[in-house]
Amino acid sequence: MIPGDAVLDAFINANILFCVAYALWYVTRIGLNYLGLRHAYGTQLQLLNGAFVAIVFAPFLVLLFNGLQSNGIATGVNLNLSDMVVSHYLNGGFEMKATRFESLIQIRENLSANVLSGAGIIAQAVIVAFLAGLILGAVRLVYSMFCLHKIVGNSFTWRRFGRMRLLLSDRTLVPFSTRGIRNYYVVIPTHMLSQGSELKVSLAHEFQHIRQGDLEWEILLEALKPLFFLNPAYHAWKRQVEHLRELSCDSAVLTRGSICVKTYCDTLLSVCQKTLRKDRTFVIAVPKVALVTADRVTLREGKASFLEHRIRSLLDARRVNHPRLILAAVILPLFAVTTLTAISIQRPGDWSHDRLMLSTVVNLERLDEINRLSTFGRVRN
Repeated sequence: MIPGDAVLDAFINANILFCVAYALWYVTRIGLNYLGLRHAYGTQLQLLNGAFVAIVFAPFLVLLFNGLQSNGIATGVNLNLSDMVVSHYLNGGFEMKATRFESLIQIRENLSANVLSGAGIIAQAVIVAFLAGLILGAVRLVYSMFCLHKIVGNSFTWRRFGRMRLLLSDRTLVPFSTRGIRNYYVVIPTHMLSQGSELKVSLAHEFQHIRQGDLEWEILLEALKPLFFLNPAYHAWKRQVEHLRELSCDSAVLTRGSICVKTYCDTLLSVCQKTLRKDRTFVIAVPKVALVTADRVTLREGKASFLEHRIRSLLDARRVNHPRLILAAVILPLFAVTTLTAISIQRPGDWSHDRLMLSTVVNLERLDEINRLSTFGRVRN
């Protein structure tokens, strides 16, 4: 059975890696924009997905690194962040009382111990918040899947070829795609059968989502959402994936040249106008990938909506040369930095020479404090 502290450590590390990887991706995106690659939406999306893969593989690479060191390979290489900070402190890198410094570097260890034992108000608040988010998120996910299953189950089969099923529905106003264990489903509103251009755009858009693997990523991110409910970086991550997959899909569909920009934009506006009507079941149902979704909050606040951003991107579209080369040049450093971060945030192993020195300094400081208080007491007497 896996110890509780190991599970908690892995969960904390995953949250830290999400924050670090998202920050790295965001900085990289700024760099791409500066280099004139703002329209490389497919590359940005693949880079974000690649960062997710790096987070998944990071624990295995950490185990590999630890295994190499235990076998006498690279034993002199210490990448642990805590050990490096301790060494820097002992070498006079910054001034601080040793007891204060020790308490700072032990915050994570003490908090983890308190969470596992349920001791302290802060630890109890963290436990309650996590369990509340997990339960509410899980209930929401199950209910959303039920709503989606209800929409798909009440739809009529229009076409089928291979693992693809084209369905017609009277219960939704927006085309969307989803998948089951084996088959893919593209659900089209029935009224679109009489609107050839909208039907063509909708099918091309949803087929492109399936080609890009967007459905699998949506399912994965929705499934993990209850676990990382308290992590703002995860929510920002998922929001960026949702935006980039639409921008990438729009660009890929128009690149084929079978649909003109005007027809595509008209379809987006028309479908968005229909989504402003109340369609509560459709809004709740996940995981799915829809053609367009109206952002009612943004519209009420008078801000530029994501739909406006999509249309502006379509009108100002530029072809990106050598996207795979750009992706390879950027994703390798990001993967390396993520792996190094995963190694550096691990709990320190055995007591190192620096940690023994720090413990000695702390004990001497405490003895000095005791002697000072004793001397002060004798003087008063």
